[in-house]
Amino acid sequence: MKKTPEMLAQQQLDAYNKQDLEEFLSVYSDDVLIMEFPSNAITTNGIEEMRVRYKKLFEDHPNNHAELLARIVHDNKVVDHELVTGRGNSEPKKAVAIYEMTEEKIAKVWFL
Repeated sequence: MKKTPEMLAQQQLDAYNKQDLEEFLSVYSDDVLIMEFPSNAITTNGIEEMRVRYKKLFEDHPNNHAELLARIVHDNKVVDHELVTGRGNSEPKKAVAIYEMTEEKIAKVWFL
């Protein structure tokens, strides 16, 4: 069965909340780029950099959780508005992520 952009976005969100690193990474392309919006400054380049970044995040914040507040799907892009909690003493934080899918993988991510 072909995975839709919405399915990929949900799969990575579910794995993120379970802190299942391998499942989380499985929906991303090997050459995934994570960037800041609107500058397109690259913060993470490739799946191995993602592995290091999210392994540390999951280890440092075992109660980390992202609640989906809203989702927009348009062609091969998904925009998620999330409420992130469980990061130590910090207050809950709203985040917006834009996921771009290519060949049934997440190829690019922008964070606002």
